[in-house]
Amino acid sequence: MAKKAKKRRYSKGAAKKVGRAMKKRKSGTLKSGRSGKKVKSRKQAIAIGLSEARKKGAKVPRKGSKKRSKKRAKKS
Repeated sequence: MAKKAKKRRYSKGAAKKVGRAMKKRKSGTLKSGRSGKKVKSRKQAIAIGLSEARKKGAKVPRKGSKKRSKKRAKKS
């Protein structure tokens, strides 16, 4: 029996935005929105790329809320 193909969580457009943000970070030209400071963190660069993709309407999963994780911790 053949395996079922998985759906893409992120669109190709979102992947391009993240890739572009990573290249900018490596060259030292990626800056954060509010303060305008240079971004050094890899995770922060990915977050910037994903937020740009969200603004353009690309397929990106919703942000996870911290409130949900706290509720789960209380139940256990």
